[in-house]
Amino acid sequence: MNRNPLTVVQVSTYESAGGAERVARNLFEAYRQLGHRSYLVAGRGPSTDGDIVALEDGQSRIAHALSGPGRLLDRWRGLESYRYPASRGLPDIVGRTPDIVHLHNLHGGYFDLRTLPGLSQRFPTVITLHDAWLLSGHCAHSFDCERWRSGCGHCPDLTIYPAIRRDATAANWRRKRDVFERSALHIATPSVWLMDRVRDSMLAPAIRTARVIPNGVDLSVFSPDDAREARSRSGLPPDRHVVVVSGNAPRTNPFRDWPMVRRAVSRAAAMLDEDIVLVVLGDNGESGHADGVELRPVPFESDPSRLADYYRAADVHIHAARADTFPNTVIEALACGTPVVATAVGGIVEQVRTLVAAHGSPGSIEAHDAGAATGVLVPAGDAAAMGDALARVLKDRELRRRLATNAVEDARRRFDFARQRDAYIEWYVALLEARSPRLQSGAGSASGGPPARES
Repeated sequence: MNRNPLTVVQVSTYESAGGAERVARNLFEAYRQLGHRSYLVAGRGPSTDGDIVALEDGQSRIAHALSGPGRLLDRWRGLESYRYPASRGLPDIVGRTPDIVHLHNLHGGYFDLRTLPGLSQRFPTVITLHDAWLLSGHCAHSFDCERWRSGCGHCPDLTIYPAIRRDATAANWRRKRDVFERSALHIATPSVWLMDRVRDSMLAPAIRTARVIPNGVDLSVFSPDDAREARSRSGLPPDRHVVVVSGNAPRTNPFRDWPMVRRAVSRAAAMLDEDIVLVVLGDNGESGHADGVELRPVPFESDPSRLADYYRAADVHIHAARADTFPNTVIEALACGTPVVATAVGGIVEQVRTLVAAHGSPGSIEAHDAGAATGVLVPAGDAAAMGDALARVLKDRELRRRLATNAVEDARRRFDFARQRDAYIEWYVALLEARSPRLQSGAGSASGGPPARES
């Protein structure tokens, strides 16, 4: 353990929710276990954990209420509102002076971006991007639109999350640029794909250091186990093909392609001439049976061990994304020994070692033989290609076994959460040493993993 424990204050939209929130929560708990003074500031919601505090409390609630009419006016005009006065008290809210301030998703209506210049001058300020919202005039992912590179405006789709009422995207873009030009930030992304976009964006002038630090999973939880026992525990049939799709409301998530999933699984069922059980994790919708697919929705599962059982029970994990950064669901499945069939978009290309080249996908994607592949990547929107790939993996038991073995080995090499945790701690120490070497002399022994990729 480090003799000089760090005081790390992380900021996240919620204390516990989807992928980005889970990353922040996992790091918060890991730092505390190592003996660091670890705090999590949640934009919304109370907590029973004394080291997790709500951003708004006391007088800040009054200030928040008073700023409400201004926020309503901003939203009517299409502006991303910065009227969240509680953000100004962030450094003092935990009752300790931070060594490091680590920010995660800042959208969701709780954070004032205008605090970044002052905050980053006082403390080393790390931002982990989990999507591309900081780079655009409103959207978390821009799909094929390239306007974020030059100033937005004339937005082709104002409904993309976070949606806005009117096209003020050019003004929103300029406001972010003006904030970033006065800030000194340390930027992390989980994928090279997202870091490349950061480098081409208006966020680039704010960057003092940048690292690609892939997300990781707890390999003591997400690990292979007997599939038949996992099916028994999960209430799934032992003698049928089971495919799992997971995430935050996969059927309605705008960044996922649910129609592609349905067509692909139906195509695979027809090719195999047998029904397929499709488990939809994180879904509160209705069950059903049509076109060779038995649909089994499973509500959001907060217990990681139960989640791991569904992956172990499945023959294949399917992930049809229209845009994605570095989905935890993919690496959770791989760590459990479940081959992945996914679209070749965003950071997914860096997660799955594909058996065949995804023709028509952007960029150069290296194909692997069965001795190294962990799944199959297909072009976005190509349900026929996804169905064919799914049928191939389901039909060939030996291929599926090889992919599963490779997936576990690759996850152990690249996606161990300890690597992610240690990479961040080593970076924090380096940032503190760069500011004041004498204060941190000898620090850094709390982590033992390899350094993160400096980009």
